[in-house]
Amino acid sequence: MLKVFCSPARYVQGRDATLELAAELIRMGLTGHVLCIAGPSARRQIEPTLIDTFGAHGIPFSILDFAGQCSVPEITRCREAAEHAEAAVILGAGGGKALDTARAVANALDLPVVCCPTVAASDAPCSALSVVYSPDGIFEKCLFYRRNPDLVLVDTAIIARAPVRYLIAGMGDALATWFEADTTHRAYKANTVGGAVTLAAMGIARLCYQTLLQDGQAAIAAVREGALTPAVERIIEANTLLSGLGFESGGLAVAHAVHNGLTVAPQTHAYLHGEKVAFGTLVQLVLEDRDSTEIQDVMAFCRSVGLPISLQDLGIASLSSEQAREIAERAIAPGESSHNEPFALSVADMQDALFAADAIGRDFAARHA
Repeated sequence: MLKVFCSPARYVQGRDATLELAAELIRMGLTGHVLCIAGPSARRQIEPTLIDTFGAHGIPFSILDFAGQCSVPEITRCREAAEHAEAAVILGAGGGKALDTARAVANALDLPVVCCPTVAASDAPCSALSVVYSPDGIFEKCLFYRRNPDLVLVDTAIIARAPVRYLIAGMGDALATWFEADTTHRAYKANTVGGAVTLAAMGIARLCYQTLLQDGQAAIAAVREGALTPAVERIIEANTLLSGLGFESGGLAVAHAVHNGLTVAPQTHAYLHGEKVAFGTLVQLVLEDRDSTEIQDVMAFCRSVGLPISLQDLGIASLSSEQAREIAERAIAPGESSHNEPFALSVADMQDALFAADAIGRDFAARHA
């Protein structure tokens, strides 16, 4: 199996980076009408800047309001709007689902795509895939693309003003990066782009985890005060770039499969992607029979930044055997990343790991109350 590493063509991050978006588009040779697919909050934050800077550079654009869910009907609606606008470039602005939709539209029309996240809640911006849900929020499938975004531009001033919960959720998504890449590499399974894992991917995934441990608490404290500090910059980079490159070129495993499984439980629909992935990481560590010290370290980090370590933290006060089986069946469905583990998994294995991880998390919380 050949080693494969992928990344966006260009990544730009910093305070007030949106002011440079028009110049970056010109630098990349991305010309013509730009259709921006943006959530309501993202539109309020970036539209005045787009009017000023795109107008100054003579770049025509329009904004399409994102309906909130990356679903097949929403992708179709946005694609039809892009065709009607005769768009030459698709720009996604907002959270992960808006960016996933933008990438799906760009791929369907074979157009360049630009990702401008306004929260650092997931590693979606850099990837060559979209996670597609049903209109009511149940995971359906992933769509994979030939290339990564042409440009990812991250305005850290905007992200630092977002509710801190999103930054914390991004840490939950990033937390899985090292452990899933390590598992994929040790099992000699294919990463998300179908190749063996490179040294670069492993180094990036490891750095992602180290950055979370080093800067996570300081970044949260700063954002709660509305401050943009070097620690916040590093956590935004970890959540977005390091985790994005690490998961795609490193590979996924049980942590994200558990997230997908949890989406079948209505109680979890109010929780963010990264919050569910954080608990999925704990399930993975239990399934892999990792050293108890390592598991304790992960739970301690999660508690220190406010990430879930039990099912109760995700709205499931009591997990029935029937619901556990439903979650487990989704988590080990054919094609799921759980099959990147170095051993075969059964529904019973996954059910037991869900119950065990929940018990370990509840016990840890009780002892550190």
